[in-house]
Amino acid sequence: MSRQMTIIHKCVSITLFAVLSTLSSYAQSNFSSKVIGIGVVVADLDRSVDFYVNGIGMVKTGSFTINEDFGKRSGLTNGVATNVTMLKLENSPDATDWKLMSFGKKASHPKPKYIQDDTGMQYITLQVKALQPIIDRLTKMKVSFLGSTPTPLNDKAHFVFVQDPDGNFIELIGPLQ
Repeated sequence: MSRQMTIIHKCVSITLFAVLSTLSSYAQSNFSSKVIGIGVVVADLDRSVDFYVNGIGMVKTGSFTINEDFGKRSGLTNGVATNVTMLKLENSPDATDWKLMSFGKKASHPKPKYIQDDTGMQYITLQVKALQPIIDRLTKMKVSFLGSTPTPLNDKAHFVFVQDPDGNFIELIGPLQ
């Protein structure tokens, strides 16, 4: 290949890399945070906080109130106030916010038995360092394990499937120890 063709090839490669890098960062530039906050409405706030903190192992990182006025103006509620408890997998700014709130009533639909029983968000996946401590805590809390879990996925990881007190599915993946 001639020297001139080599130089042209390098220039085209560098330009293409620059364009693709710019497009990639442009596509993601609309978000001011890489963390998704997830709000979960529960029937019994204390019971759900207990499940997620003492069973799953999340940490409580804060709370706030949505008052009647803001609930109505924002469209979150029709003027009903609620308290929101913030949980995370670890107390870090880069950790997802798991926001629990309750209006003191049970769901108006039946609790699903399988993920195909309803539409919308059906489950979350938590990658863990060791499943056994979580299995032990959930067993003490008398939480039912779904299917034949823990189920081996490969030489290193197992899969555990449970539901929270309101029927939200949680898959836990990691080594047993």
